[in-house]
Amino acid sequence: MSYESPLSRVELLAGADGLSKLTNTKIIVFGTGGVGSWCAESLARSGIGQMTIVDNDVVMPSNMNRQLMAGTDTLGEPKVNVLAERLLKVAPHCHVCPRQETYSVETALTFDLQSYDYVVDAIDSLENKADLIYRVGQMEQTKIFSSMGAALKIDPCQVRVADFWQVKTCPLARALRKHLRANGMIVPEGRVACVYSTESGHNKREATDSRGKRINGTLAHITAIFGFTLAGLIVEDVLRGVKPD
Repeated sequence: MSYESPLSRVELLAGADGLSKLTNTKIIVFGTGGVGSWCAESLARSGIGQMTIVDNDVVMPSNMNRQLMAGTDTLGEPKVNVLAERLLKVAPHCHVCPRQETYSVETALTFDLQSYDYVVDAIDSLENKADLIYRVGQMEQTKIFSSMGAALKIDPCQVRVADFWQVKTCPLARALRKHLRANGMIVPEGRVACVYSTESGHNKREATDSRGKRINGTLAHITAIFGFTLAGLIVEDVLRGVKPD
């Protein structure tokens, strides 16, 4: 490989076999917001060869402070379409499949989760997130990496990684575990690696959306760190056991 080619520096670090493993890895990313968008780009730039990105939303002005593909020129466009265009520009080797859909209990079977090597969970909805964690948590071959709550955080030094059942001080993780237990949805320990923060944050002022739902403040560096960490965990897992050239 020419050392001026797009993936040459990935190959220097991962080796030829490692790069081959990365380009043959198939990933699906659920949620392309402040966490999922940065995760998807990092995976694509790191050599992942096949990626499906799933999100039903369009780009809004409120996305511009933290979401990779949000800009004045993309307002109103489907997030997955804009992100797919960007990924193809920065990682032309990557086959990207955008799906402007919502993952839910009703749509779960349309995604053929077992056909993927890895699932990235960057979903906001508690019920849908719990269902995805539960379903993939039962699978032997497909691995899931999940983002807990990245809102209300400022301190990058408090971002951590832990098994789903060992996540501390995160209200979202606590609510997810409560929901799973209440519905008899058993997720074995050691099956779901999570990125979370130990920081206890709060808004300086209160705000609600048109439905009266509370809006939480977010910052780009925290959501990006969450996304990059998820991507890093996957790349590390793919390359585990690869021998030096």
